[in-house]
Amino acid sequence: MQCMRDINKEVWQDCITLFLQTGICCDAAIVTNSPPWLLASYPEGNLFQLTQEEIQILLAREGREKLFLQGVTLAGTKCLLIRDNLYTEGNNTMDLRTKGQSWSSQAVTILQMESVYFVVIGQKGTEGGPLNLKAFEMAGYIKEAIHQHMARL
Repeated sequence: MQCMRDINKEVWQDCITLFLQTGICCDAAIVTNSPPWLLASYPEGNLFQLTQEEIQILLAREGREKLFLQGVTLAGTKCLLIRDNLYTEGNNTMDLRTKGQSWSSQAVTILQMESVYFVVIGQKGTEGGPLNLKAFEMAGYIKEAIHQHMARL
């Protein structure tokens, strides 16, 4: 059976479209911790500008405590780390908030799904909790759809 990151780009783009159709997020990307790094992104958002360095820092297993002190940069946007359970079994999420005035900052959720990671930025005014829940819900749906797709190959 093939690895999730080996799924073709069109399938990942469909996943991005599904996330955006929920209305709770305004930008999304799917990344992995090895080349090609960025598997798919919303072309009208900012996450298509995620760099290899940003992805490597975000997904590094070592030195994660530095992320709390230094923050995280996503596509050139500085973010504050709220909660890091990305490598906690059964949770596998990270919650961030873009820096800026409180009224203009946005919630960001990163969710690990096997060998890929979904990066989702909420609409202005969307809190991290509902964004995180929607990301979990969508990831479960997408994971099942991809497993069914791979079973047919």
